[in-house]
Amino acid sequence: MATATEFLSNRNTAGSPGRVVETDHLIVGTGPAGASLACFLASHGLKGIAIGAAPGSAETPRAHITNMAALECLRDIGLEEECVDAATKGDCMQHTRWCRSMTGEEFARIYSWGNDPARQGDYDAASPCNHVDLPQTVLEPILVRHATLNGFHVRFDTRLISFEREASGAIVSLIEDTITKETYKIRSKYLFGCDGARSQVLRELKIPLIKKPGQGLAINILVKVDLAHTVEHRMGNLHWVMQPDQDHPDFGWTAIVRMVKPWKEWMFILFPAPGTGVEFNPTPEDYLKRVREIIGDPSISVEILNISKWFINEIVAEYYSDGNIFCLGDAVHRHPPLNGLGSNTCIQDAFNLAWKIAYVSKGLASPSLLSSYSLERQPVGLGIVTRANQGLRDHVPVWEALGMLDSSLEVRRARFAELSAATPEGVERRARLQKAVEGTAHEFHGVGVEMNQRYESSAVYLADEGPRPPLPEDPVLQHEITTFPGCRLPHAWLNTRVPGKKLSTIDLAGHGKFCLLTGIGGGAWKSAAENVGKSLGVEIKCYSIGWTQDYEDMYFDWARRREVQEDGCVLVRPDRFVAWRSKDMIPNCGEKLLVVMKSVLGL
Repeated sequence: MATATEFLSNRNTAGSPGRVVETDHLIVGTGPAGASLACFLASHGLKGIAIGAAPGSAETPRAHITNMAALECLRDIGLEEECVDAATKGDCMQHTRWCRSMTGEEFARIYSWGNDPARQGDYDAASPCNHVDLPQTVLEPILVRHATLNGFHVRFDTRLISFEREASGAIVSLIEDTITKETYKIRSKYLFGCDGARSQVLRELKIPLIKKPGQGLAINILVKVDLAHTVEHRMGNLHWVMQPDQDHPDFGWTAIVRMVKPWKEWMFILFPAPGTGVEFNPTPEDYLKRVREIIGDPSISVEILNISKWFINEIVAEYYSDGNIFCLGDAVHRHPPLNGLGSNTCIQDAFNLAWKIAYVSKGLASPSLLSSYSLERQPVGLGIVTRANQGLRDHVPVWEALGMLDSSLEVRRARFAELSAATPEGVERRARLQKAVEGTAHEFHGVGVEMNQRYESSAVYLADEGPRPPLPEDPVLQHEITTFPGCRLPHAWLNTRVPGKKLSTIDLAGHGKFCLLTGIGGGAWKSAAENVGKSLGVEIKCYSIGWTQDYEDMYFDWARRREVQEDGCVLVRPDRFVAWRSKDMIPNCGEKLLVVMKSVLGL
């Protein structure tokens, strides 16, 4: 047998008969799910191997919106700053627009991604992080490098052929080096299927998929073109281009023009005309012609860098794990990029799972803790798949109001002309357009769907709670700020008595440890946390927040958001979700905390 370090340092041994690499953790896939999982496992001191079938990290900038929930995960391991520095900042994402062409007339616009002045407070209250535009081509190398520097061997041009379980429970995976065509085996304690929409791991596990009819085809055209002069007064990273009173090829009925690098690299995402199918084979010249029409200025130099096609899916796996094999990311949830939920959900899948693997691996928790991964994350996956597809359907009223939906050019022209008419029909159509654009707010202001995850599993202690409060009236648009167990720890800015650099409540939590937050009168919780931690071998950080305490609640935000008395407590898991809370001080608080911790850890 060979350790991962011994084996992978000498590629010539890869084809040796019977040669087996030993590792605890094998990750199949090096995209946002696999690479972030490697980073999170490494943050707990765990090591392993990650393999990717591609020659390297992403070659096209598929995912790009990085939201607050994902950045909080990366913040936990010290990667937020590097990601933000490499990203395009939120002010470049100020609007989403509807227009005739990139250089031509504009039909409507909506503030997006936290830039609406009327919604700014909602975003500020939700998180210390802010949305950025970080293309997958930039994010993946950051994650891969961090994982590599912190204990994970990352191998590209390497694919999983098959795997089988041994009687001991270990998993033996047959691996192929796609350059040399040599095969070898990796024996691991855990196998992680982060291998995307064509997941070999998911197929071999025969995990059923919940499928709804797809919404057709989309065509990505990566384009090098300088459009800086076009966005000076129409700032935004997403531009819907629609030409209802003009002829258009069926393969390029409408388009989203998405900024990749300001303002010289763009993704033109073409949507075929409704009812025209998915079998399109335009020539490069056809694509270039359509791109020029969408730009609207024939004098601008254009270079097409890449063309790819993808299908608009609405698919989620029925469950995410089978014993010591776990699936994450696009392997288990597949959907269009509306709401920007894709890679963000992949990262959060990994963050949820990593601490559980670490605690079980170190003997700090029962293996039963691992069953909570699927119970907690599958409902989230179902929700984001549903929302993303509804986000696309939310655009249909805009298309209708602009007159886009009829196959007849004559009819489209007549309906589009109504928008300019001082007639009852014009009044009615303009009102429909306004309402339709406002309806897309669920995509562009969806702080609720990004932050409102609610977990229910054995890793959440609910025995002391009554019925779970209802979600906000509009759970997509509105963020639920609560310490109810199973919800995200509320963010509140804190400081010290002699002011220094402010920090968030979420910065006190996480970092691989449990955290207990209390206030004046809650001193007994500190002793309890120390004693329980020692008895279980689990570190429980404990902080008191309030007047003359460890941290000052200078804005009184924590007082408004904690939902417990000053002498109560909020127990937070390593992934910054609330595990349990006590509304006030209780007799024998140490005994109660021990019961709760054992329940959460499955001991």
